[in-house]
Parts: sequence; structure tokens; C-alpha cells
Amino acid sequence: ARAPREGDLDVTATAAWMSLSPPGCRCHLPPGPGQDVPHGDFPGLARERERSPPVLCPPQDLYTAPDSCEGRCGEPFSAGDACHCHRGCDTECNCCEDHERHCGHEGFSRSRDSISGQELLQLSEQLYGLDHNKARPGDIVLNPQHLAGPDETGDKQDLSPQPLYKFVNEELFSKPTYASFIKLLDNYQRATGREEEVTAEELQEQDRFLQEVMRTELMEKLFVFLQGKNRYSSQQEFLQDLKEIWFGLYSRGDGERDSSGFEHVFSGEVKKGKVSGFHNWIRFYLLEKQGVVNYFSHNFNGPWDTYPDVLGLQFSWDGFYKEVGSAFIGSSPEFEFGLYTLCFLARPGRACHLSLGGHPLSVQTYPWTKSTSASGRSFIATAYVMSP
Repeated sequence: ARAPREGDLDVTATAAWMSLSPPGCRCHLPPGPGQDVPHGDFPGLARERERSPPVLCPPQDLYTAPDSCEGRCGEPFSAGDACHCHRGCDTECNCCEDHERHCGHEGFSRSRDSISGQELLQLSEQLYGLDHNKARPGDIVLNPQHLAGPDETGDKQDLSPQPLYKFVNEELFSKPTYASFIKLLDNYQRATGREEEVTAEELQEQDRFLQEVMRTELMEKLFVFLQGKNRYSSQQEFLQDLKEIWFGLYSRGDGERDSSGFEHVFSGEVKKGKVSGFHNWIRFYLLEKQGVVNYFSHNFNGPWDTYPDVLGLQFSWDGFYKEVGSAFIGSSPEFEFGLYTLCFLARPGRACHLSLGGHPLSVQTYPWTKSTSASGRSFIATAYVMSP
């Protein structure tokens, strides 16, 4: 058995926290001071987190306060309220007891409109088939080199003398979703603790990317599915939600608005001397080409013989190490964006079991629990592909 690591859950504390939860509300232990939600783990994590509860819940005494959602449906989240009625309170497990009766028709009814495991398997296969902008055979040539064992991933040793990417057909990057995605990657300061200053041009780039992905058949399919589940009444509402959960800023440091779901997942961050997030193949390729990223080894290579594939890898970014990273390889930006969005909405804080080309695959997402948007919406803390 491995020695305990920083960030491991304290089982005793978890049990104590869960004992405070209201009936039927299963909860994660809240992160300790300065801790991010874990990410990037591989073997065994899918089974453990499927058993694990989805979200944080407040102590039971908040639920005993006499309060109601009557006349409050959709109101902005306020930390001072005894219970809540904003869109998303059901996934955060902090709704008033009568929320379903008063507001169920407006949001994501847990009974009538829930997303089943079978629906996730079917929809993920459909999205996989609709990834028309993915890399084709011959567009990417990989050189995976050293396969690291479990006792090697933490060694910080460069066991692969050559780059990971032998060749990438950069004509892919002229496609509208790729081009608008790449423009976003230089909008962030990678070090946590530094306030992100978002310019008007950067806001326009966010909007352009969202507009381009929504023009794809893949994202249209995802929207129609979610609309059918009464999650969104219009595409404009869906776009606004995507902008909030992915691009809304929050603090991983000491109060500075220094992070967002998009930055963490796709661009990558550095916190406490380690690479955090950074789960995108395009970002990796571009930085490896510049000599900024150094590929060390891989510990998992997926069963797919076409793109997208999945790789678990170790690398350094300007000297900062990533012990176990994961990424789709050869997928379009809209495929990753759509699949992670689906799992965040359907299985926040839990393993989201999917199927791609007949092969099982799981995605893990976590909501950011320390703050919410002005409308009470949870931000994406992380999203990444796990080993099948």
C-alpha cells in the first residue's frame, strides 16, 4: 500500500461530516485549507468515486429553519439564506424542502428529467459519432516511448528522449472551433494567486468560441438532449450557462479571482510548484513544439485505434512537474467541451460513465464549492478523462 499523500481524504472526518447531512443528502468532505479538489488519478478511482457522494451539503440545522421556495424560484444565491431556490440548488443539495413542488417545472427535476446511466452511454456514443472535426488517421503521429509503472510516475525522470508528437497536421487548427479555441489559450496567467484581468477583447474571444462550438452538430445534439430534459428553455440560456460555468472566475488562492474551469482544464495552472489541470492535447502539442513542455513518459494508452484516443502521461512544464495527467488525443475542442459539460451537468462530483466507439470510458468532474456565480451557479473546478 502506498503511503498517505497530501490531499487524501480523512475517513474519520468524512464520516463525521456526513453524519451532519440531512436525510437523503450524501456529501463529500469539504476540501481542507488551501486544497484543490483532487484530479488526474487513474486506477481504481472510478469505482471509488462512483460510490462517493456527489456534492457538499450544509449541516442539518440549515434545513430546520422555517423557509420555503414559494415566490423565490430562480432568485440569486445568497449565503445568508437558510435554504435555497436558485437553479442548480438540487445538484448542490441545498434546496428548500418544497423546491420541487414550487420550482420543479423551471429546472432539472430529479425524477422526471434525470439522466440515466443508459442515456449517458447512448448520448456519448452519438457525440463520438458527431465529432466531424476530429483528427483523421495520419493527422497525428505519436511517439509514446516509455510506459511508466506505478512506482515510476512520481520519479520526475525523463524516460523518453524524443517528443511525444512526431507530426500533427496543423491544417486542423484552421477549422473555426480550433482557431477560436487556440486564441483563448494565451489569455491566462498560469500561476494561481495572481488576479486574472479579462479584457474586452478576451471576452469577445470567449463569445466567439462559444458561438463556433454551438454551430457544430455535436453541440446542437447536446443542447437538444438537455432541452428535452427541461434543463434549458433556449439556446441562449444554454450559452449563458456555458459562459458562467466555464469562464466565470473564482479564487484558488487568497481571494484573488485567479482561476476558471476553462483555464484549469484546457490551459493549465501551476500551484504550489506543481502543474494543475492541463488536460488538453492541443495545448500540449503547441507548448512541446515551443520547447516549453518536456514529455517524460506515459502510464496509460487507450484501446482506441482511431482518434480520439486517451493517454495518461507525465511531463514537465517549464520545470514544473505533472505526475499523472490525462488527455484525449485528436479530439476536436467541441468534443471535449461538450463531453465535460454533459458530465458536469449530469454527474457533478462523481464518475460519469460513458461509451466511445464501443469502449467504456469515465470522466470525472468537480464543482467549485467555495464560491458561486452571481446567479448562484456552480463553477467547474476540474474535468478530466479517467482510464477505462
